[in-house]
Amino acid sequence: MAAALATESSSNVQEMLDIEQNKSNERAQWVLNAPKPPGFWQELVNSVRETFFPHRRKFKNEHDGFNLVFTFLHGLFPILHWCRNYKASKFRNDLMAGLTLASLCIPQSIGYATLAKLDPQYGLYTSVVPPLIYAVMGTSREIAIGPVAVVSLLLSSMIQKVQDPLANPIAYRNFVLTATFFAGIFQASFGLFRLGFLIDILSHAAIVGFMAGAAIVIGLQQLKGLLGIPHFTNKTDAISVVKAVWNSLHHTWSPQNFILGCSFLCFILTTRYLGRKKRKLFWLPAIAPLVSVILSTLFVFLTRADKHGVKIVKHIDRGLNPSSVHQIQFHGQHVGEVAKIGFVAAIVALAEAIAVGRSFASIKGYRLDGNKEMVAMGFMNIVGSFTSCYVATGSFSRSAVNFSAGCESTVSNIVMAITVLISLEFFTRLLYYTPMAILASIIMSALPGLIDFNEFYNIWKVDKLDFLACIGAFFGVLFASVEIGLLVAVTISFAKIILISIQPGTEKLGKLPGTDLFCDVDQYPMAVKTPGILIIRVKSALLCFANANSVRERIMRWITEEEEEEEEKESSQRKARKNTQLVLLDLSNMMNIDTSGLASLEELRKTLDSNGIELAIANPRWQVIHKLKMANFVDKIRGRIFLTVGEAMASCLGA
Repeated sequence: MAAALATESSSNVQEMLDIEQNKSNERAQWVLNAPKPPGFWQELVNSVRETFFPHRRKFKNEHDGFNLVFTFLHGLFPILHWCRNYKASKFRNDLMAGLTLASLCIPQSIGYATLAKLDPQYGLYTSVVPPLIYAVMGTSREIAIGPVAVVSLLLSSMIQKVQDPLANPIAYRNFVLTATFFAGIFQASFGLFRLGFLIDILSHAAIVGFMAGAAIVIGLQQLKGLLGIPHFTNKTDAISVVKAVWNSLHHTWSPQNFILGCSFLCFILTTRYLGRKKRKLFWLPAIAPLVSVILSTLFVFLTRADKHGVKIVKHIDRGLNPSSVHQIQFHGQHVGEVAKIGFVAAIVALAEAIAVGRSFASIKGYRLDGNKEMVAMGFMNIVGSFTSCYVATGSFSRSAVNFSAGCESTVSNIVMAITVLISLEFFTRLLYYTPMAILASIIMSALPGLIDFNEFYNIWKVDKLDFLACIGAFFGVLFASVEIGLLVAVTISFAKIILISIQPGTEKLGKLPGTDLFCDVDQYPMAVKTPGILIIRVKSALLCFANANSVRERIMRWITEEEEEEEEKESSQRKARKNTQLVLLDLSNMMNIDTSGLASLEELRKTLDSNGIELAIANPRWQVIHKLKMANFVDKIRGRIFLTVGEAMASCLGA
């Protein structure tokens, strides 16, 4: 009786093991028989489709085209989605925020236009059309669109190498508009084809260093207006600017400009301090620049200070944005250089805008669609280049004012744009006597917010290579040029990526007691290794020419170290040599593989076969298993492909 029960029990256990083995084999076939992954062109089409038709799956069973058009418009114009729930109370908040924003925007825009070496009205033009386009296409509620200091400096420093703004201001302006057009094309393309990763070429650390260096350079550039220096260097590096200022102090500077500018700079900084101390006074630093412009203009007009050395803005063209379609240059020897400038401006403008938008979106608790932001920024700069605007983006200082003023939506940008438009039509004559020193002080007052000492310290504390990129960008901008600073930052960032990628990204795995998890034995010393089986996880997302040989050599080193460890425990050398019977590669982290990676795996397989060691693979991703099948690698390892490490272990131990 007992023998019969034991036989029946053994039969049941064997039957369960067979069922489990069959299920494991079936799941392994899931991996091997996966459908073909989408190709490059299909992914490209899907990217464009997801940008414009984000909710297309809701309508896949409907035959009328109305829903398709409706979805397309919703994807392209987010305003159609939220305007249905827009209320009068929200408009009241947006109206106040927009008016507050305009009071800061008008003087800043004039100042940034002079920084870009353009006539003052071009800064005002840039605060009209781009905000209106963004209001209907953008997804950020708080971001304030218009000219910014860093992009203005970038354009002037790079385009003046192609065309001197003093020798031929019309040709210079045309190149600026052309660069704006190309910047818009690049930005829209990034969003349409979901190439947002290109923005990450400028890492957070690089942006912090670049912004800080640019802030100091911009501040030094404003000494021209603050001191009333008539002739100034076109170079942007700190040494050249300081040398030019030093030479001017002995000859042509104006104490009247300096006193007037410093007085109002102190006034603006004081109001900013009060606004930070008391949240209810948020409006005070917002209107301080406009108040400074009004008071200083009245002072110069009443005292005729312009007759005594005070430099003034003089004439500003009135009226709506004129068309500039025919001013964009598509022919000539400098088009390629201007397109490169447009590309750099597109990257910098997007990096600043998306960083600003995401910071406020996280505070308000909603999601910012990066691809739609890039499309919106691109279209607004394309249309802007046709309407006498230069590159516009999101301003941190104005966005902070917009947020503090209680904005509810992008309607605040519309209110701001309409206010600037009214000012262009009716009030530009009143700005004739505005001192240049005031514009310089307004720009300088916005610069401290671009230098974040705490972030410098945090970057140093967390990642020394990131800090190197940060400092490289900072000193590159400060002592060479804006483009050199960007190049240094990008070069160091790429060097970091290469260093990380070529490192052997592998780890030995063991099973955690009481669980089905397989983890790094160095991170979890309690993890148990299985005798005869070496489980290795490849941590690199891409096995490519840069790291394939390093990974292969590291795996062979793991095998050698494993056998040496066993050799110390076992006195018999023969036993140690045959200790490792199977190498199991966990490829769950590897997203793709190139031909160098395939060649490296093939070489690894041959080496293991020659030593009597089998090779198996667990959890390969879609692109990886597809390429392994195309290269006939699956047949060469006799189909030892498994869904999980656990199933691979069970199958190998069962065999």
